[in-house]
Amino acid sequence: QVQLVESGGGLVQAGGSLRLSCAASGRTFSSYAMGWFRQAPGKERDIVGAITRSGASTYYADSVKGRFTISRDNAKNTVYLQMNSLKPEDTAVYYCAAQLSFRLLTTAPEYDYWGPGTQVTVSS
Repeated sequence: QVQLVESGGGLVQAGGSLRLSCAASGRTFSSYAMGWFRQAPGKERDIVGAITRSGASTYYADSVKGRFTISRDNAKNTVYLQMNSLKPEDTAVYYCAAQLSFRLLTTAPEYDYWGPGTQVTVSS
């Protein structure tokens, strides 16, 4: 089992940047595929990006391609989401998720473990 805690959210102006971090407990972090999701009020929880347990493969939603970068540091049990050129429509609660898998997982039902989320607000 793994426990996840996100940090790095906040209020930023459009065009700005934020870096989210997700710290995981446990000694087997490198066995987990990781994902970042977001949920705006009244909307479903959508994939933002995903990364395999080795970090060799990544996936991005079309809406964030070229602006967001997912990465991980297995020595620090942490996955990151670098968000650049932020837009008001990026405003949401951002969640990290983990699942024991060697695959690249891109849908919410594939993940068993979730953090509590961190709010990102982008002002226009």
